[in-house]
Amino acid sequence: MLRVAPYYAAILALGYVFLALQVIRARRTAKVSLGTGGKPEVMRASRVHGNFAEYVPFALLLLAMLELRGAPAWTLHALGVALVVGRTSHAFGVSRTPENFQYRIAGMMTTFGVLILSALAIFLT
Repeated sequence: MLRVAPYYAAILALGYVFLALQVIRARRTAKVSLGTGGKPEVMRASRVHGNFAEYVPFALLLLAMLELRGAPAWTLHALGVALVVGRTSHAFGVSRTPENFQYRIAGMMTTFGVLILSALAIFLT
């Protein structure tokens, strides 16, 4: 039974909705009903949301697999917190104009670290 991973899925689901609302806000402001309309601010919000959607599900899947294989709760929490922090950092950095590359890079490195460590931990559990 999953006891830890669902909490991180729930937290990240709220982040996903927040980012979706940012896309909606940007579209309304730019008067774009579908896609990005070539508007940089809509494109940026859309990519922040899209990048989140590309990485989070796979990371959560690995976290859930680790939990099902009996990984210690501290490991799951460490990876879950790192994933939330990494995705928040990345979204913050990319959503800024001009873009804050320090947050973007830190967010991606943290996310990649979670993916790599989770994948390797599966072989060890």
